[in-house]
Amino acid sequence: MPSQNSSSFQSNQTKSSSPDFNLSLSERALAAAGAAFLSAVIVNPLDVAKTRLQAQAAGVPYQNLPSTCRFEPNTMLHDTKRFPQYKGTLDVFQKVIHEEGFSRLWRGTNASLALAVPTVGIYMPCYDILRNYMEAYTSQNAPSVTPYVPLVAGSVARSLACVTCYPVELARTRMQAFKDAQHGTKLPGVWKTLVGVVSADTNTNLHSSFRSFRFLWTGLGAQLSRDVPFSAVCWATLEPVRRRILGMWGGHESGGVGVVVGANFAAGFVAGVLAGASTCPLDVAKTRRQIEKDRVRALRMTTRQTLVEIWRDGGMKGLFTGVGPRVGRTGPSVGIVVSFYELVKYALHTYTTQH
Repeated sequence: MPSQNSSSFQSNQTKSSSPDFNLSLSERALAAAGAAFLSAVIVNPLDVAKTRLQAQAAGVPYQNLPSTCRFEPNTMLHDTKRFPQYKGTLDVFQKVIHEEGFSRLWRGTNASLALAVPTVGIYMPCYDILRNYMEAYTSQNAPSVTPYVPLVAGSVARSLACVTCYPVELARTRMQAFKDAQHGTKLPGVWKTLVGVVSADTNTNLHSSFRSFRFLWTGLGAQLSRDVPFSAVCWATLEPVRRRILGMWGGHESGGVGVVVGANFAAGFVAGVLAGASTCPLDVAKTRRQIEKDRVRALRMTTRQTLVEIWRDGGMKGLFTGVGPRVGRTGPSVGIVVSFYELVKYALHTYTTQH
């Protein structure tokens, strides 16, 4: 990996504003995992609110729900629109706390942690390494392409992380979407949710093991369609904003911990808000595909078809269902992950240089 000091990054405006501390892959993964853990715990209630609102729009009947958390896959959407259980983010919080208990706002946190830690542990180090190699190459061979390196590196790294960890994402969405059967009962965790997905009783002819396990990647196309553009927008926004802030504050080396945390959180927050809002329709499509229980329909659904259905049923409002909690989640989440990741990198670098 090319070694570059802080001044070279500040002097060349096409280079990344995140300094290369020459850390090992395991050190980068450790920093990313810690950042993912912190973020997942803090923002999980907003993730629950977003998923509930999107699932309700897709036909999950929350109104006067009997002691069951199941729903028919062909539930008519107009019924839930006529008698909506949830009217917004705060309404979700209030009703979940009242009907299911305060702890249900952290429903799926174990799945979020099981997802976020390996996903971010793959995503952030891969982004770092890809960005450094690509910047080193393009700066010498194609300087005009260098500003687009964060966009490409973020997209590739996110794709790798999504494909690897997708079944846990599927489990988390299902865990967050449905209410508990009875107040105080223990709901199935990640493993039991995934087993239920694979072994669900159906009247179809899908009996092969391959087709059953393939169902664990139901909606992967929608996930990639959401996360790859999200990462592209996020990093294309984050890097120049972070560079501008660091330029005003004097850079990592002169500013210390405060500058590292402040600049990265601010840049991450702005990038997360913009990326989250712009990709909300794709997030709605992903949720709808993941909660579909008709196995044949789920395997045949495409992101384009799902978006057309959402537009037909709810128009622009349907496409941006849950945009409030989504933006409220992605802004702080990206800010926390990036700032904590860079802080740990900075701390490890400082420790190794002093010992």
